[in-house]
Amino acid sequence: MMARIPVFDAEFRAQLHTLFDWRRDVRRFRRDPLPAEALPHLVDLACLAPSVGLSQPWRFVSVDEPARRAAIRANFARCNAAALAMQQPDRAALYARLKLAGLDDAPVQMAVFTDTSTAQGYGLGRATMPEMTTYSTVAAIHTLWLAARAEGIGMGWVSILDPGEAARTLDVPAAWKLVGYFCLGYPEAEDRAPALERAGWEHRRPTRNFLIRR
Repeated sequence: MMARIPVFDAEFRAQLHTLFDWRRDVRRFRRDPLPAEALPHLVDLACLAPSVGLSQPWRFVSVDEPARRAAIRANFARCNAAALAMQQPDRAALYARLKLAGLDDAPVQMAVFTDTSTAQGYGLGRATMPEMTTYSTVAAIHTLWLAARAEGIGMGWVSILDPGEAARTLDVPAAWKLVGYFCLGYPEAEDRAPALERAGWEHRRPTRNFLIRR
């Protein structure tokens, strides 16, 4: 029997647009714990994302041990100091004021890897573009991000890390490539505008800047 095809009406589409519009990269979290079932539920939804050759190359690592979290925090501190030193003088003071991670407060921390050696999918779609496995993992991350926002859970991407050091800290197989490290929890506040825009670091450009026709 065929599954009944859902109808996504105008009201649903409007709500979906609102979800996209209010998704934020969260840096400031309350310390309240998330429900025990929250992370498994979000990962279930993330695994509905498309993947090249149905390879499902994503690997979600929940970082719970205090010692591992402390090592990740130290990794971030070193990389952030190096990034600050590379800033142009007119941007350095602003960079130093930016809050770029929620590592001290977020109740949940999670690293997401791509298993570049996975045999699932039999290599379909990867012969000329092996990076498709990583793109598939990014699609899963974005799916999880939207699902989290829909449940009132904030998520922040910590990209200022040495990925090799992070992989060693988390003791994962050599073929796993770090795609992102994430903080999850209830946000201190909600805002429609991106934090970097509010801080004066950058602003969104209109869509016409990115749509090219040939």
